Amino acid sequence: MNFISHKFKNIAYLFSCAIFFIFTSCEEDLTKLNGNENKNFPSRIIYDAKIVQRDSGFITLKATAPIIETYELIDSPYTVAKKGMRIEFFDKKKPKNPGNITAKFAKIYDYKKFYEARGDVKILTSDGQRFATQSVFWDQAKKRIYTRDTVYATMEDGSTLVHANGMTAKDDFSEYKFFNNSGDLDVSKAKIAQPKAQ
Repeated sequence: MNFISHKFKNIAYLFSCAIFFIFTSCEEDLTKLNGNENKNFPSRIIYDAKIVQRDSGFITLKATAPIIETYELIDSPYTVAKKGMRIEFFDKKKPKNPGNITAKFAKIYDYKKFYEARGDVKILTSDGQRFATQSVFWDQAKKRIYTRDTVYATMEDGSTLVHANGMTAKDDFSEYKFFNNSGDLDVSKAKIAQPKAQ
């Protein structure tokens, strides 16, 4: 009888040790998980945000968004506009006629000066050219804008071309090129230069 009760005591002891180790390991995992989460929250939230960026007193950029969240407590700080953003960019040659970019989502990597726009991205240049696509990346340090998504380009004369493999451009759109494009052009809708009558 003593042998059986002693055996049950050993089993109960081992069982309680196992439960202790399970709770301890779970507790450690939760601590690690919470430690990671504590760094990944916005340090600043701005509602109805209006941001102005200047270079030597000249306004180079204006941005507006319903809400902007800044994440500064992580290794690569960033700012995000989850409900969309509108950015106006100014050219010193045409300060009264800015271009703009609108998107449903925007993310700015602060140190790299790198912008990412996604979802129904529309670009209007200061020259009146319009581009529509699903994503755009803007490297402000290199002054380049690019995408690999399909780009719908509408020129000043109203003609629209579809560029299926994306584009790259200077950020003032003074130069741009499309990647390896092919497709059909509806000649009836496109304005094509005609030879002058003799």
